[in-house]
Amino acid sequence: MSKSKFIPLLLCGLIAGFAQAADTHDSEAQLVKSLQSINDNHLDSALNQVDKLLHTNPNFRLAQLVKGDLLMARAGALNHFGDAANASNDQIDDLRDEARVRLNRILSPSDTKLVPRFLWQLDAEQKYVLVVDTSRSTLFVYQNVNGEPRYVTDFYVTIGKLGTKKVSEGDQRTPIGVYFIASDLSKTQLPDMYGSGAFPLSYPNEWDEKNNHTGKGIWLHGTPSDTYSRPPKASNGCVVLTNEDLNKLAPYLQIGVTPVIIASQIDPSTDADQSDHAALMHEIEQWRKDWSSLDTNAYLKHYSASFANDNNMNYAAWAKQKQLVNSGKSWIKVGISNVSVFAYPDQPNIVVVNFEQDYNSNNLANKMKKRQYWIKQNNTWQIIYEGAA
Repeated sequence: MSKSKFIPLLLCGLIAGFAQAADTHDSEAQLVKSLQSINDNHLDSALNQVDKLLHTNPNFRLAQLVKGDLLMARAGALNHFGDAANASNDQIDDLRDEARVRLNRILSPSDTKLVPRFLWQLDAEQKYVLVVDTSRSTLFVYQNVNGEPRYVTDFYVTIGKLGTKKVSEGDQRTPIGVYFIASDLSKTQLPDMYGSGAFPLSYPNEWDEKNNHTGKGIWLHGTPSDTYSRPPKASNGCVVLTNEDLNKLAPYLQIGVTPVIIASQIDPSTDADQSDHAALMHEIEQWRKDWSSLDTNAYLKHYSASFANDNNMNYAAWAKQKQLVNSGKSWIKVGISNVSVFAYPDQPNIVVVNFEQDYNSNNLANKMKKRQYWIKQNNTWQIIYEGAA
């Protein structure tokens, strides 16, 4: 079969630009090399290349399908992409989707010099931050370099069967939001379906709970031993990597520290984001000063009428408690440090702020890690949630 018939069937219009494909994505790059050889009508060379790929990753089903198509093309028996005798249409569609996503990752890479708009501020303890772009089935790793995020690497990932915006248990969707690595589960603690390990995320977070989002068990995890990778939408809501990639990712993760931001898509930071960041930091500092000054009325103006804390105390109850507590104080000193700030995906004008709080007064002293959600309303930043981190 000539390439003129074989190529469009296999690549669904994505062949243009193969010569510029990067060599930095391991298995994806090897697959692209094979497809480039197909484009050049070197089918024997393409078959040798995909054989090498399968020698390394024998359970890479997309590569198996390409090899099968190559063999059928040489025999002149290929009628359409994935012309396998016993494969279901759904299976072929899944592999076609994986081919499209993987090739797009190589042929149309993200500009790694741009900083995602979600990363307003990292604290010194957060050595890395993860950002998942669900529209590209890609997990990006950024390193904290003197407070500035710098791109390190990225990985192909699978998300929920029904996409994103999880709202209820069992809806087979991946949540959108700001989460943290909660724990580390080794392979020996898990069934084979989780592959080489798992890193549970802090879903549901405080914002999820405030919005009555239910469910649990959203993890970063690997694939079963008989599967190299899964289609772009194939999990029950988790973010799934190949075992090889999960093992590469693991050294970047800090339990209870590493942020994981899951977004519908990644947009770059803008001047407006930087302006909002500066305004927010001013309000946080003023909140600290007003609290320390024992000016309770000024302090309470930093809280939204929709405020709730981690004990589900609303604004009215919170205001009453603070007025009572502060009436018994002769002096207060409040210090904050190690501040991190993340804009919340798909939620305009909401940010998550984490910091270490050092509180001292005439009759109480404590230190704690605190989390606040701030909302911008009428061009003013106010606290809509506050609690222990």
